[in-house]
Amino acid sequence: MRRQRIGSLEVSALSLGTLPFGKSVDEKTSFAIMDRFAEAGGTFLDTANNYVFWDGGTGDESEETVGRWLAARGNRDDVVLATKMGARPLTPGTGLENAEGLAGDTVKRAAEASLKRLGVDHIDLYYSHVEDRSVTFEDTLGGFASLVEAGAVREIGASNHATWRFDRARAVSRANGWPLYVAAQQRYSYLRPRPGAALPESGHVHMTDELFDYAAAEGDVALVAYSTLLSGKYRDKPLDEQYDHPGTTRRLEVLHDVAAELGATVNQVVLAWVLRQGIIPLVGAGSLAQLEESLGALEIELDDDQLRRMDSAA
Repeated sequence: MRRQRIGSLEVSALSLGTLPFGKSVDEKTSFAIMDRFAEAGGTFLDTANNYVFWDGGTGDESEETVGRWLAARGNRDDVVLATKMGARPLTPGTGLENAEGLAGDTVKRAAEASLKRLGVDHIDLYYSHVEDRSVTFEDTLGGFASLVEAGAVREIGASNHATWRFDRARAVSRANGWPLYVAAQQRYSYLRPRPGAALPESGHVHMTDELFDYAAAEGDVALVAYSTLLSGKYRDKPLDEQYDHPGTTRRLEVLHDVAAELGATVNQVVLAWVLRQGIIPLVGAGSLAQLEESLGALEIELDDDQLRRMDSAA
């Protein structure tokens, strides 16, 4: 599998999202999916300390399942492990309005808990999961810096942050000689929501042209995209009303045309399109068949004409 870089880390071109593992996907199936991903050359696993609290989970399930797999396979050194903090509810049954937040002491306590659940001595890429505008950048980033200094974290990133706040955070880190955010994980797919429409999932932030411009100008910011396949909505599920606009119709027509030309599924073409932009797609899988479909995207090469047609449909 092709490789990309995130700061000092070399990662696989696809990242495997483990959100449902231990909850809607049982442990046996979760292990089989991770085994197949590793067999295919995948190294980049993504989890969080709050999956899937909104579906009756505690927030522990995904990290603990990944941790048991790492222990069972003895392959920690072969895996680039990413997790996130900041969006875990303080009490069960509550939501993001009661999230733990990004205070420096909270950052350190959350890391300690994640390390225990994962059964590892360090996290390769540690994200602030959502913004917390009630605390200063200095407080948050000081907490992350202390974790890097202690060897508990290798690189840091931010998910669901506005571009201007991502930039401000990096400026604060530079001023203090602290590690910089080197990855931005945001929602992104081929279909675009209506401009100004609120996304249906609370806390999600979409990639923007401003973020693309910023990352290109900085040169040391990796982009990781989640919800690239819109949770199965390219295949057989209805799209949310935020995607109900003429641009969606035009893009779907071109997408299906290109898929037919390539003998590929629409999901594979979407992933190939994201990969062509140098963005790392975060793919979820509830079965081996779903993972195999995503892995097939690595074999697809969009030619310049196909890329032009896909990009110009709007």
